[in-house]
Amino acid sequence: MSSELDFESRLNRRTIITGAAGGVMFSGLVARLVQLQLFEGERYKEIANENGVKLDLAPPIRGAIYDRFGVPLASHRQAGRVSIVREQTADMDATLAEIARHIDLPMDERQRVIQQARSQASFQSTIVKSELTYEEFARMTLLAADMPGVRADMAATRSYPRGRDLAHVLGYVAKASSDDLSRLTENASPEEASLLARLFRHPDMRTGRSGIERAAETWLRGEPGFRRLETNAAGRVIRELESEDLAPTPGRDIGLTIDAELQRAAIDRFGDESGAAVVLDIETGAILAFVSTPAFDPNDFVNGISYADYNELRENDRSPLYHKAYDGTYPPGSTFKMVVATAALEAGINPDQRVHCNGYYRFGNRTWHCWKRGGHGNVDMHWAMKGSCDVYFYEIARRVGVEHLADVSRRFGFGQVWDLGLTGGRGGTVPDDAWKRAALGEPWYEGETLNYGIGQGYLSTSPLQLALMSARIAAKGRLIEPYIIGEGPRPDKPIPYAEPLDPDHMQRMMDGMYGVTSEAGGTAWRSGDLGLGGPRLAGKTGTAQVRRISEAERRSGVLKGEEIARRLRDHALFVAYAPADDPKYAISVVVEHGEGGSSTAAPVARDILATAIKRDSRAAARWQQTASAPRTGNSGGTP
Repeated sequence: MSSELDFESRLNRRTIITGAAGGVMFSGLVARLVQLQLFEGERYKEIANENGVKLDLAPPIRGAIYDRFGVPLASHRQAGRVSIVREQTADMDATLAEIARHIDLPMDERQRVIQQARSQASFQSTIVKSELTYEEFARMTLLAADMPGVRADMAATRSYPRGRDLAHVLGYVAKASSDDLSRLTENASPEEASLLARLFRHPDMRTGRSGIERAAETWLRGEPGFRRLETNAAGRVIRELESEDLAPTPGRDIGLTIDAELQRAAIDRFGDESGAAVVLDIETGAILAFVSTPAFDPNDFVNGISYADYNELRENDRSPLYHKAYDGTYPPGSTFKMVVATAALEAGINPDQRVHCNGYYRFGNRTWHCWKRGGHGNVDMHWAMKGSCDVYFYEIARRVGVEHLADVSRRFGFGQVWDLGLTGGRGGTVPDDAWKRAALGEPWYEGETLNYGIGQGYLSTSPLQLALMSARIAAKGRLIEPYIIGEGPRPDKPIPYAEPLDPDHMQRMMDGMYGVTSEAGGTAWRSGDLGLGGPRLAGKTGTAQVRRISEAERRSGVLKGEEIARRLRDHALFVAYAPADDPKYAISVVVEHGEGGSSTAAPVARDILATAIKRDSRAAARWQQTASAPRTGNSGGTP
């Protein structure tokens, strides 16, 4: 536990602006290349002219990425490989055919090697095959001794020990493409660009393509050096000679706030479902789990993924390449009702005033329906939140108006994109009159405010924003800011909406969320018990409508999920915090096409929060001591 405390203290001391760090490290990389090629060129020529000594450019070892407890998430390992130098090989086709007799090397792979060798600089190695098995490496080591231009050796390769678990957060590395080279050399002089291109064309060099691997490229990359290789009379490499002053400088490490075991448990809890989950530390804003499922294995990209495998990922209708927790946006559904209730309190609406719900709401010449066909009867704000009464929220949204709803939404964090030091990120849509005129060329209609009141219509939010909403409620309105990089190039961005939320209003939201999970009439009242002998959760269910339900269908009976195609089923949402009486963790869960928030998303969130609490031994001990203490707070009215 002391290591965790040390890590937390380091998080609070380390805030480094990404852009500045990137610029400094890019300059350092170029300076190192210039030094190697120009200023020390003569000395290296003398070394190279020594009898049987060859100099070879040596890429740096990339910095590692760890979780909050020091568990490696991205590192390097040694792997066997075989490579070939075209200029030292009399007949490439014959040589590759001979290699194929000893290891698995299909014809299309041989053609790839030949094409790649022709496009590379003279006397540069081309990787024939990486990730050799022990038997393949042993055979190739013996074979290479009698084959000019062929070499079998061990090399550092990027490794993602957790596989798919953090694919969207970490991203992946791959060989630099022409587009990558253009991006990496965008601000370099022609001479610097030439040096960088030489480095990135090296067979061992990789560059970040997505996630933290791309966003923190300059931090992770390190600086190149040279290897001193002893050769025989035929020019074949015998061994590598030690030369510390020529060694490359490794990249810098990054520590994340992620708990790898909690992340794994959350993914397991989703099973075969598609969706997203975000767990936040309410005290600090640290992201402990950032789940998007299904995912891909970043290890498949390090040495190149086949077109067939990539297309399979790209065409998968469950979008494994898409970071749903950060880039995904969904209508928040009824989870948004806390925002509407907060706006109502700010507008002076009495929370004890009752609204009658008979199952529908008429406005103008249209009818809006409540999810409960027979209605909820007379409900106040507390009962409307715990029972998720649509009619109540139609009415108060209409009274509050779109402009104030939009303002309060932004103060909860909706519409904002946080620079977490990853690639991507979407802010969703917080609609108002100005937005609609700019986006659609039409004014805002009052009837659209009713849909706003139940989290539907033009409104869209990300799972990260939903978790943050829950955290800000549980923190009594404190403007928590999320972050995921604990040690490394942490972005430092201004807060666009700095007006805090009223603590008394947030207490009412907390009471409503507790009612949802722990009071009779709550839409998820069986989900409050975390199964830990004491602590409970407070939350809010939501259903994001995917298709429009016609009046004819309502009259005959709304179709059940199994009666319609999966892609037309509603999304299930749940936001929560725990423990209810001493909040530490906030969560959002979106189960795509999971239909009911209470039946699908709430159990997932409950089990993830229980795991988070069990992994915090200090907190668990405290909750065990206070498990018998009664909960206090407003219990709300009666229907």
